[in-house]
Amino acid sequence: MKRTLMAALSVTAMTAALAACGTGDDGSGSSGGGGSSDSLTVWLMDGSAPEPWVTELNQAFEAEHGVTVDVQIQQWGGIQDRLTTALSEDGTVDVMEIGNTQTVGYANTGGLADLSELRDEPWNSNMLASAEIDDTLYAVPWYGANRVVIYDKQIWAEAGAEVPTTRDEWITALETIRDNTDAEPIYLPGQSYYVLGGFIADEGGSFAVEDGDEWKGSLNTPEGQAGMEFYAELQSFSDSPTDNDEASPQQSTDIVPNGNVASWIGLGWEANGAIEALGGEADFGYFPVPGKTADQLGNVFLGGSNLAVNERAGNPELAREWLALATSQEWAQKFVDANGGGVVPNRTDVTANPEAGSFAEAMVASADVGFLPPLTTGWANVEAVPNPIKELMTASLNGEDYASAAQAADSEITTRINRE
Repeated sequence: MKRTLMAALSVTAMTAALAACGTGDDGSGSSGGGGSSDSLTVWLMDGSAPEPWVTELNQAFEAEHGVTVDVQIQQWGGIQDRLTTALSEDGTVDVMEIGNTQTVGYANTGGLADLSELRDEPWNSNMLASAEIDDTLYAVPWYGANRVVIYDKQIWAEAGAEVPTTRDEWITALETIRDNTDAEPIYLPGQSYYVLGGFIADEGGSFAVEDGDEWKGSLNTPEGQAGMEFYAELQSFSDSPTDNDEASPQQSTDIVPNGNVASWIGLGWEANGAIEALGGEADFGYFPVPGKTADQLGNVFLGGSNLAVNERAGNPELAREWLALATSQEWAQKFVDANGGGVVPNRTDVTANPEAGSFAEAMVASADVGFLPPLTTGWANVEAVPNPIKELMTASLNGEDYASAAQAADSEITTRINRE
């Protein structure tokens, strides 16, 4: 039986800005020539790493190896097509950043080099699972990020609501806000399946499970139903429709700044976007998604990126050296520090020391309970429009029989996930 592979469902944009050093003239990050004996081509995604960290790292590497590192910044839009092309050509790119959900697909096509010599580094185990297949390492973890609850301190204080440490306390706080203010207690779209996945994981379930050599949907289960029931309980405090997600409309810039929202579940870049949209005057607090008991936080999707070496790299040995340096204890710690502690470290020997009361502090607290959905080449088919998980959520929230809707969703998931 093949090894279960898990990864984050989506890659989270980091709040630190990375200047487009080495990009093409049009800023698109289009590929430049790799393979020169005195140069190394590295693709990093826009927004993934602070510019000072990149500059200092490359200066150290260039001084040691006598080569030039050409960092080319890529945009997330269309990146899969660009990576597919680059990995089919000799010497286009040496090292590349790849989103967690993409790694297994590129490894299965033979596009990524075997990095098993780095297997025994003290990687974050949640992140490591997305980078290996059957104990063969095809990438190494770089960073992670996850969602937390963002709340308006003024509204919560006005209502007399307390920051919760359990699910029951969370519901009590929302009831208190509902009964004592005119604010929307929580904004929660009907189709935020990243959030639902965490609640299902709290019950010990998953979107899909392995069935012999294939996968099958697993929403029509007691665990799936229990997760959906808690999601529905939270969503009952929201004014959101049942057929939209957190990006349509964008909750951080379209909803929160234009409404009277007491709380919402989001990422760091979303919190910053809302603060900016509010003219920098927002007074937000942050707490991890609560679990059933105070000693166990709720599961959350752990997004992030891996770093990999192209199997057809022009400078494979130098590429391995650069990747090993960038993810070493020294430079991984510098990366976390450069982000203000606002990323989940890729290594257990790296510490994040975020500012007290910050988004980063709440986020890092949940890092050990990151929920990772199935990672297989066919998972992208499940996420395609129309997403059967989203359709199930809307049907359930609209009062349709859960078992019937979940059975239909499982059938569609099973068909899609086993299609390469």
